[in-house]
Amino acid sequence: MSTGFERDPDEFARGARALVVYPDMGGSSRDSEARLEETAGLAAAIGIDVVERAAVRLRQPKPGTLIGSGQVEALAETVRDGELQLAVFDAALTPVQQRNLETALGCKVIDRTGLILEIFGERARTAEGRLQVELAHLDYQAGRLVRSWTHLERQRGGFGFLGGPGETQIEADRRLIRDRMARLRRELDQVSRTRTLHRDRRQRAPWPVVALVGYTNAGKSTLFNRLTGAEVMAENLLFATLDPTLRQVSLPGIDKAILSDTVGFVSELPTQLVAAFKATLEEVVSADLLIHVRDIAHPDSEAQRVDVEKVLQEIGVSEQTPRFEAWNKLDLLDDERREDALADAARREDVRVLSALTGEGVDALVEGVAARLTEGHRRYTLRLDPADGAAAAWLHQHGEVIDQHIEDEQAVYEVRMAPRDYERFVTRG
Repeated sequence: MSTGFERDPDEFARGARALVVYPDMGGSSRDSEARLEETAGLAAAIGIDVVERAAVRLRQPKPGTLIGSGQVEALAETVRDGELQLAVFDAALTPVQQRNLETALGCKVIDRTGLILEIFGERARTAEGRLQVELAHLDYQAGRLVRSWTHLERQRGGFGFLGGPGETQIEADRRLIRDRMARLRRELDQVSRTRTLHRDRRQRAPWPVVALVGYTNAGKSTLFNRLTGAEVMAENLLFATLDPTLRQVSLPGIDKAILSDTVGFVSELPTQLVAAFKATLEEVVSADLLIHVRDIAHPDSEAQRVDVEKVLQEIGVSEQTPRFEAWNKLDLLDDERREDALADAARREDVRVLSALTGEGVDALVEGVAARLTEGHRRYTLRLDPADGAAAAWLHQHGEVIDQHIEDEQAVYEVRMAPRDYERFVTRG
């Protein structure tokens, strides 16, 4: 994917020898080793060879380099001794910090946001996914032109296609980025409208939509494949799935339902990605039920749950949306942890313990989801004559009106209600 504003071609070269650094500022629900392990996994997802890891304790972030001068010198020695080409900081670096660290360490430096953006860029397969990644990358790059370009002090003359009298190169580059981002947003708006039309068509059918959500590498795609017979990429890699996939499934008592596999979440997901992937994540926001797939064998499973719930809140998922927790990877637990997990789950109605890999417990999850869908409320999109006050009053009385607006001279209502009430509404005399 080419944006015209790419980083140096060797910056993320596969096989690059790298140092992973976790600036520990306290307050995290995870220990430093867990954070280093996750970041090393993210780096490995794009072929970076993590040779060294270092947790750096911080009392106060330094404006110029984030970490202290003594810590910078120690890391520089590690880079020299190991002949490393890359330092990955598990933190958000300002452009100035990134530039100063590159100078001090003598190697390329990327932060957590840049690393995740690169993974998404490599994983995107559909045209929509590539548009979303490019938009997020340009948004990120816009603030980093000062470190990324070597010709920024040049001035453009008053002729040619770009630039007026005295316009600096950096101003022209930023304007190019803004223009490109505007075009991408228009294209993604069209994607969003098309996706909305498809959703409206499904909801008029109406078929329930179930979305799989969860932390990256929790096993969503493996479960999706088992439930649908599909062959979505399911590997032991962070962010193995990026583009959303929808498949039709049959559930007990439900002839047809739509199952959606979505991108995995991660702690401190870059805001650029949340914004760029809004069209994709609308499938989650409008779902009738969420299955939160958790890696119950992971030592940070509870912290990952909190991170996923935070992202769901950020993208606008209602707390009223029914959800199940699928405690996955039961096959990786020893006997004692297995018994504890089964006992904990037995005390909760919204939890099922399973192994998507072996199939154990999957039938119980399917039965629970089907029971919840047949008894619970679902979300519908309804279009009414704006003058039909009686119909509007009926919706307010029998359902939860989530949103209403005028579109193409029609009143569009997003309503959550029981399926039997929906049938009563569409067949009313």
